[in-house]
Amino acid sequence: MTKEELQGATEEEQQAQSKKALKKQQKEAEKAAKKAEKQAKMASEQQSAEEDDFAKDRYGVSAMVQSQQKLGKQCFLVLRQQQFNVQALVAVGDRASKQMVKFAANITKESIVDVEATVRKVEQKIESCSQQDVELHVERIFVISQAEPRLPLQLEDAVRPDGEGEEEGRATVNQDTRLDNRVIDLRTTTSQAVFRLQSGVCQLFRDTLTKKGFVEIQTPKIISAASEGGANVFTVSYFKTSAFLAQSPQLYKQMCICADFDKVFCVGPVFRAEDSNTHRHLTEFVGLDIEMAFNYHYHEVIDSITDTMVQIFKGLRDNFQTEIQTVNKQFPSEPFKFLEPTLRLEYTEAVAMLREAGVEMGDEDDLSTPNEKLLGRLVKEKYDTDFYVLDKYPLAVRPFYTMPDPSNPKYSNSYDMFMRGEEILSGAQRVHDAQLLTERAIHHQIDLEKIKAYIDSFRYGAPPHGGGGIGLERVCMLYLGLHNVRQTSMFPRDPKRLTP
Repeated sequence: MTKEELQGATEEEQQAQSKKALKKQQKEAEKAAKKAEKQAKMASEQQSAEEDDFAKDRYGVSAMVQSQQKLGKQCFLVLRQQQFNVQALVAVGDRASKQMVKFAANITKESIVDVEATVRKVEQKIESCSQQDVELHVERIFVISQAEPRLPLQLEDAVRPDGEGEEEGRATVNQDTRLDNRVIDLRTTTSQAVFRLQSGVCQLFRDTLTKKGFVEIQTPKIISAASEGGANVFTVSYFKTSAFLAQSPQLYKQMCICADFDKVFCVGPVFRAEDSNTHRHLTEFVGLDIEMAFNYHYHEVIDSITDTMVQIFKGLRDNFQTEIQTVNKQFPSEPFKFLEPTLRLEYTEAVAMLREAGVEMGDEDDLSTPNEKLLGRLVKEKYDTDFYVLDKYPLAVRPFYTMPDPSNPKYSNSYDMFMRGEEILSGAQRVHDAQLLTERAIHHQIDLEKIKAYIDSFRYGAPPHGGGGIGLERVCMLYLGLHNVRQTSMFPRDPKRLTP
């Protein structure tokens, strides 16, 4: 190839390379232009969306909300406040934008919200809510506290009656799951109703006894000796020695009677170290305790206690129908029945009724739990009452401070009270003579030195007196016809549960 031909080829290559570079630059420029155009478009759309979202100041992250269904231009929520709930609607309109509907639909269940809404009547009853005749049309909604998306249990499952809907695969929540996540479980309408009714029992107890001239007292829970005798006590380290958690306020109630208070009551925790994993036993429960002096006969005490219980039953019946009906939706039961005056049977009559029903038991045998329940059914059939008193228990099955029956030393001036066939109160006339009390303590093998202050309180004049201790959780359980005392204990303690 000549020099001129070589030079010509080089110029052609250079021109080709120059054209290639130019095309590359053009492509890059076009790409940059498209990117800029896209960014400008996105910015424009965002600005447009912000301009279009006229409701942006009506919602945001700043009671309970349960998204039930989502539709294109509206969403339904269920708002709960304590034991009541209501349906709410967020719908696209002059007060809500599409973005606001989307925001509301994505609020996690159990979040705390602040809502401004208009109350509207509905044509068809809303069966799933307690407020069935109205719904809320939401105008503003702000999340005050957002719940985690995954809950340990679903509240709709927790209020479903056992067995209902199992064919469709709908779940219920077992007791351990409820108790392990008690804060969530207590949010259910059923739990809210149970514990509001329980509060009512305490209030009625206090009000009734105060009107009767009783004085409320507070007694020690750390004591030097077992208050009921026996071994069912929790021992606690007390500096360089040991002490016990009180099984009842028994000794101190009596000492207050000796101190001329005449009639006393107290509401407080009671501890029992019984390894009983049953539907009705707890290691810590709330005791409603009564003690009073009487003039002639310990039945004066029985009459005062039964009248107190009747006033409680009446108060619950008249003032807590909403709570009772709420609980009955999940746990159906027959209305609680009681008589005025309260039915009182002697222990020997109860034994005769049980024997007639085929039970084999001795005159001085204590009642077993199955026999108590059977007796409750027999009494209901015969007398149509869920509440009654069993009087004159065998002395051998009662605590050391129980007064023996003057006409038959095998029996005692003691009594239990029952609701739906289960014991809710144990009581008696107390021994108010120091010498007899000492003899009874020795008979029960109780260390006299540990109860010296108690026995000494009867050496300086003590009126005849009696009383009883009521288990609050049992009263609520049995009044509502529930099946486990843990349902009426806010944070139950039993041999296997010490948390939460």
